[in-house]
Amino acid sequence: MTSEKITALREEIAAALDEAVAALIEAGQMERGGLIVLGCSTSEVAGARIGKGSVPELGEIIARAMLDSCRGRGMDAAFQCCEHLNRAIVMEKRVLREHGFTQVRAVPQPKAGGSVPAAAWKLLEQPALAMSVQADAAIDVGDTLVGMHIRPVAVPLRIGRSRVGHANLVMAYSRLPYIGGSRAVYEE
Repeated sequence: MTSEKITALREEIAAALDEAVAALIEAGQMERGGLIVLGCSTSEVAGARIGKGSVPELGEIIARAMLDSCRGRGMDAAFQCCEHLNRAIVMEKRVLREHGFTQVRAVPQPKAGGSVPAAAWKLLEQPALAMSVQADAAIDVGDTLVGMHIRPVAVPLRIGRSRVGHANLVMAYSRLPYIGGSRAVYEE
């Protein structure tokens, strides 16, 4: 992918992730400190098949845009690695500890973890890798199967935008499970 195409995608990526984060916060009625996990294939964003055309330069743009959008709204961002690191999650060590997630040892690389998590690792103050998470919401760019990291009950969310570059954009937030039955009463 040429540097001109990467530069052209920069604004689209920032706008798409900002719109996605804002929509998830509103629809999911998320509180400050909520955790949003991003799964992203830079290959798919660039128009290649997932895992077949990693673009580290896009990884940095995407990771930075996600961090900026989440931080600007008081949310914590996390980044799903690819299957080569068992879909572990990159986040600030503070977030890992606050949630009691299980830490694992590896440093994501573009070809072993993914370009976005590798870039996020470098951008975070104290990066850590969690085995898995139960996030409040998730953004999936490029069919990375990030749904495994959303706490039950996952509610799909669609916005006007359905793609980032060439990649599919899918999102979900979580809601509390309803329990009881016909006699149960729920808060609005």
